[in-house]
Amino acid sequence: MLKLMYITNQPRIAEIAQNSGIDRIFIDMEYIGKYERQGGMDTVQNHHTVDDVKAVRAVLDKSELLVRVNPIHRGSENEIDAVIDAGADIIMLPMWKTADDVKYFLDYTGGRVKTVLLLENKEAVGCIDEVLKIKGIDEIHIGLNDLHLSMGLDFIFEPLSNGLVESISAKIKNAGISFGFGGFGRIGEGLLPAEYIVSEHYRLGSSMSILSRTFCNLSEITNEDEVLKAFDSGVKDLRKYEDFLSTCEKEFFDDTHRKLCSCVKGIIGEN
Repeated sequence: MLKLMYITNQPRIAEIAQNSGIDRIFIDMEYIGKYERQGGMDTVQNHHTVDDVKAVRAVLDKSELLVRVNPIHRGSENEIDAVIDAGADIIMLPMWKTADDVKYFLDYTGGRVKTVLLLENKEAVGCIDEVLKIKGIDEIHIGLNDLHLSMGLDFIFEPLSNGLVESISAKIKNAGISFGFGGFGRIGEGLLPAEYIVSEHYRLGSSMSILSRTFCNLSEITNEDEVLKAFDSGVKDLRKYEDFLSTCEKEFFDDTHRKLCSCVKGIIGEN
């Protein structure tokens, strides 16, 4: 089963998500450079704080707490220390571009928490072979939104259809490191059906994914009972589909990949 991550800084939502079977609650403190990359796009740009980390930590007793910090900058050491002191189980480093960035991050965290590298730009793709030789990387997550922007692509899921994620994930898997990529919404929904994306996780050997805003859109659902229903039904439907995937043969995954590629081509207007 995939490890599921949900982004929120609201303790009650984090508690509901945890009790519905979400494996990791994701606090997003990254803001440096994000508006410049994503300004004008329909993306969520969070600016969570260390106080949010503390508040969410207080309600978690089953799910892990993952915190995305800022890219390496002058205040990185203080930020990392504060996040660890606040109770993070896992720290994610975004927008790294060199092996030296990764070494600095791993040296400073020093095994105090699990580490996740967020691979999300063409520079990281270019140095991935060198990075994979570095000891101490716990996980790598391939971030499709910034990656497709960095590559000059038109649609967030093009890296799945053009072979880029497959190439990167094969290298990561060969290095013996757990990895995940992108995100998806509810089974049965999506411009690119969530079923196709989940199938790709299984085809490529991924072990984790972020649940998108549409999985439980808190800007549209405000009643707590409805939030509870959204999480419970969403997780149950996903796990049921994963049970089905666990019975499928290679031919099914290859066929679903072809369907995904055709769907992506239709979305970007190549059909």
